[in-house]
Amino acid sequence: MKTATEFDTIAAISTPPGEGAISIVRLSGEEAVQCAQKIFAGQNLQLVSSHTINYGHIVDPESRQEVDEVMVSVMRAPKTFTREDVVEINCHGGIVATNRILQLVLSNGARLAEPGEFTKRAFLHGRIDLSQAEAVMDLIRAKTDRSMKVALNQLDGNLSHLIKNLRQDILGVLAQVEVNIDYPEYDDVEEMTTRLLKEKALEVRQRIKQLLSTAKQGKVLREGLATAIVGRPNVGKSSLLNHLLHEDKAIVTDVAGTTRDVIEEYVNVRGVPLKLVDTAGIRETVDKVEKIGVARSKHAIEQADLVMLVLNGSEPLTNEDRQLLKLTATKKRIVLLNKMDLTRGIEVAQLKELLQPDEEILTTSVLKNQGLEQLEARIAELFFGGIENSQTTVMVTNARHIALLNQAEKALTSVLQGISAKMPVDLIQIDMTNCWDLLGEITGDSYQDELLNQLFSQFCLGK
Repeated sequence: MKTATEFDTIAAISTPPGEGAISIVRLSGEEAVQCAQKIFAGQNLQLVSSHTINYGHIVDPESRQEVDEVMVSVMRAPKTFTREDVVEINCHGGIVATNRILQLVLSNGARLAEPGEFTKRAFLHGRIDLSQAEAVMDLIRAKTDRSMKVALNQLDGNLSHLIKNLRQDILGVLAQVEVNIDYPEYDDVEEMTTRLLKEKALEVRQRIKQLLSTAKQGKVLREGLATAIVGRPNVGKSSLLNHLLHEDKAIVTDVAGTTRDVIEEYVNVRGVPLKLVDTAGIRETVDKVEKIGVARSKHAIEQADLVMLVLNGSEPLTNEDRQLLKLTATKKRIVLLNKMDLTRGIEVAQLKELLQPDEEILTTSVLKNQGLEQLEARIAELFFGGIENSQTTVMVTNARHIALLNQAEKALTSVLQGISAKMPVDLIQIDMTNCWDLLGEITGDSYQDELLNQLFSQFCLGK
């Protein structure tokens, strides 16, 4: 049951703070149009057609002072994002004018929206389901074209349709089981029922496993890949970072120990969002500040999903190189022989003996811009080799969805184990129903208020 506050009119600034061409103050609710009309000098907004934009001025109703020249969009329910009346005041971008208009709106019948409340209302009014609501935030936070396409795919309801089809299949078999239990007409009814349950449990579990097989890549797309660039001092780590960023973010000199702290930046490498970490060169040092940087570098390696280990190809392997090879041996890594435009100093055959059998060595010269395309291709291959068309494939990107799918798979495994143990059908049915409920939590067909509050509190105010 909805509370009174879920029916009132809400407002918030829907554009980022700061200076810009325009800002938007958004209202939603039964009195959105009336509220906007109180401060709008122009056409009567209550008489204009829906989905029109109207020129006028915002005026303080008490002082009659003109605040800004604006364009006001009026969109009538139910054909709006929230399925309520929605008004968007397009004003000149700037902190003072935008805040002044918001304050006037709040003084004339609206209240300040809670984080994500516009999207929450869209969910509560059936405009979108819970997985689509979460896709809204994924779309806002998308770091690459590829992650944006996956978010749009989910926002269009492709994941929702798949989950709802799975639930419908489970519901169908549960209904058949009930009929067989309540109206047994054949001697072998229990055998027929367990066979039906087994067939459906195997089928649905396989489809869930297919979804979960995309989880690793999907999570990378959503959250980015923590990537540490490591190596001893002056091997070209900062130059590599600058190349991937396409800007001189890190200081590059031939003086060892220039980078003394961890530098973090996001970068798009062929659709893979990398959270790049340029670490201080790892070596034995007496410098107090550099020691702190080295310690942070080792911590960055521990936390990394991918390690780019940069070696100076123009010099023989050192003990520090060998220590780094050992330190990163358990991590997913790419080994780079840099400075290959100079005389070769490292013996590749000797280096291969220190690597895993399936590891390859990439040769680069960051200074001469050589070998870097192969590096980018290798990154994409490592994480998206099995999913070439992620823009059309339904991918699981959300940690909550992944956890629920794993629980649903376990519930189906319990169904199969119960059948093998010849447990009573009504007990087996409990696990099948549990799977149906768990899948419903993904789309919001079954949810708790605490879940909604937690999810939508992560959204920004204007969304």
